Formats: sequence, C-alpha cells, structure tokens
Amino acid sequence: MGKPKRMHIHVTCAIIERDGLVLAARRSRAMRMPLKWEFPGGKIEPGESVEACLHREVMEEMGLCVSVKWAMPLSTHAYPAFTVTLYPFVCEILSGELTLNEHRAVVWLKPEELPALDWVEADREIVVTYRRSIVGREMPG
Repeated sequence: MGKPKRMHIHVTCAIIERDGLVLAARRSRAMRMPLKWEFPGGKIEPGESVEACLHREVMEEMGLCVSVKWAMPLSTHAYPAFTVTLYPFVCEILSGELTLNEHRAVVWLKPEELPALDWVEADREIVVTYRRSIVGREMPG
C-alpha cells in the first residue's frame, strides 16, 4: 500500500485595499492556527467558481461585498498535515458594514507594515508577492 493521499485544499483570499491601507484579519482561538493573521477567504466548494467563492466567503466572514481589481499568481504551501493552494485577489469594498463573523480582530495597515504581523504560513508568500506587485502602482487614496 502506498502513502495515504495528502489532503489538498483550494482557498481564495481577498487582499482588500482602502485608502492606501490593506485589511488583515486575525483568526479566532476556535479556528485552526488560532490567533494568526490572514487575508479573509475560504475553501472553494465543488462546482463553485473561484470568484464566486471569494465573494461568498468575504460576505460570510466580513459582511462585505467586494469587487476584484486584479488576480495575483496562485501560491501553494505544504503544511505538515495538508497542502493549500491560495487564489489571491486584490479587492476593494463595494458595500456592506465590516462585521467580524469568524475572526477575532481586523487591522488596516500600510503595505509596508504587513510583514510585522504573525501570518499563517501560507499567507506569508502572498504578503511578499502583493508588496512586490504594488511597487510603482498608484494605490487609490
């Protein structure tokens, strides 16, 4: 018998920009990887498009309707127990009131302040890629 198949999950994440700042969400104590920081998002359901998942998850977790500004490259990270592929999108808020339905806290930070947080491992690469992607790009403010 071969090794058991490793679980591989596909997850969207929203890098939400507002007034030159970026939203980071802190996981609750009840979540896997408690109290770590992440970009909001979640697992893509069978038959669901990547963008539909992004919109559903941000609405469920934050009560926000977002629009996608651009998609960033996919990023895959292997944790000891599973592998995750992230589908990151840079977004802006269209409507809604920010509500913490799953997370313990949120902060709005300048892009250069993002690395100071204790991110879930998979999102660390997204932070680096995002910061590289906005160099020379004018953030609306």
